[in-house]
Amino acid sequence: MRCMKIPELPFTVTDWSAVEPTVHPGKTGEALWRTLNIGDIRVRYVEYSPGYLADHWCDRGHILYVLDGELESQLKDGRSYILKPGMSYQVSDFGDAAHRSYTKTGVKLFIVD
Repeated sequence: MRCMKIPELPFTVTDWSAVEPTVHPGKTGEALWRTLNIGDIRVRYVEYSPGYLADHWCDRGHILYVLDGELESQLKDGRSYILKPGMSYQVSDFGDAAHRSYTKTGVKLFIVD
């Protein structure tokens, strides 16, 4: 069994409300990222404003979990998936699954990449 390699670090508890957000404008709307970097791994609590549409197609792998709201994950090949609270998607760095995010209502996400 292959395991994800998390670099050495002490047991860490994160109070996401205490992590200063950074603003990332989309094509429409904006994203607020609260980020914890652990070596090459990025752990984020992300909020997309209502009407947010990503300004690019992303090729990076993610594990994304919807906490609140509704997310439409659009794939460059035309497929589209609606994710609601309690749902996730997993996509690798490899392959042809370029994707972008859209939300009509706003959404809160937990993302590891």
